[in-house]
Amino acid sequence: MKICGQNIRKIRRSKDFTQEYMAFEMGISQKAYSDIENSKVKINLDILNKISGILDIKPSDICSISHKCGTNDFEDKYHDLVEYMKENNIAIPKEYL
Repeated sequence: MKICGQNIRKIRRSKDFTQEYMAFEMGISQKAYSDIENSKVKINLDILNKISGILDIKPSDICSISHKCGTNDFEDKYHDLVEYMKENNIAIPKEYL
């Protein structure tokens, strides 16, 4: 979640918006908004949608799960799992091959 807060700050600054402006638009205090950027609170979907609306961007521009997965790592683990299943005669549904 730290990456999300950092992304919000970077995008907000690129648009020359202050924390006070963002807080006002969201209907929260500047301190509460600062806690979002500093990753002191978890960002839920409602907060993510509000912020992306104010910044006029897609929520995925702020935060996505892709930075946690790492595409290559995920694919490697998938292939390792499939190999394990094959070696141990575990049925693999056709749509996953």
